[in-house]
Amino acid sequence: MAGEVLVEQGETILRLYVLPPDGAQVGVLLPLDALFEARVQAALRLWRVLMDRRPGRDPACLSSDRISRLILALRTLDGLDDGVSQREIAGVLFGQKVSARDWLSHDLHFRMKRLVHFARELTEGGYRRLLLHPFRER
Repeated sequence: MAGEVLVEQGETILRLYVLPPDGAQVGVLLPLDALFEARVQAALRLWRVLMDRRPGRDPACLSSDRISRLILALRTLDGLDDGVSQREIAGVLFGQKVSARDWLSHDLHFRMKRLVHFARELTEGGYRRLLLHPFRER
């Protein structure tokens, strides 16, 4: 006898079709493929919700550090598109003014180089990896 179970967690609604007879235990079948680890995490989160426990951290959510870095990259691109120098952008983003004479050996110079490289990678198609998060490597 098939039944339908709706599981609500915040705004997420999962629609599950349960096929075992009444009173029988329910199992999860997971293929051993490249996404196995992600499927195990999803199954564990589902089990926790079904047991009225907190599901735990959603692996698909970006960390606050990652979000901050993406925001800095976008702000960097805006500044570069407006013709602002990396030194001036660093002063605005990090609240630290560096003289032109000290710029080439300053820590912010190297930090900005990495940020500009990251930002340009995003514009050259790297942003698509965000759509695959957390499965970028698969």
